[in-house]
Amino acid sequence: MASTEVQTVQSGADKAKLGLSIALLLGGFVAFYMLRAHGSLAQWGALLGAIVVAAGVASVSEPGRRFMAFMRDSYREMRKVVWPTRKEAIQTTGFVFAFVAVMALVLGGGDALFGWVIYDLILGWRN
Repeated sequence: MASTEVQTVQSGADKAKLGLSIALLLGGFVAFYMLRAHGSLAQWGALLGAIVVAAGVASVSEPGRRFMAFMRDSYREMRKVVWPTRKEAIQTTGFVFAFVAVMALVLGGGDALFGWVIYDLILGWRN
């Protein structure tokens, strides 16, 4: 019988790396707003630099390595997807629109029929 309990093992160093990366991100946001007088190039440079350094610090931790492996696997799986041709996409879209139109007519007709049966035939109320 398989256990469904999830165990997360993180070392203190990994927690410190993630904490440092969060602190770097916050520092980047603070620098962005404090460098307003120095122009937008300095603001955006500080923010993007902090993001790059924070991502680098986070990527050397175990959760960062797992995330990067997940991203690589996701990219590999995305490359395996067989995308439809333009003709197939247009045909499928046409079928969806036609189905929606037919269902709208069926549901609208059913609503009108039930309304007529209940209000005119059973209750005798005339609209």
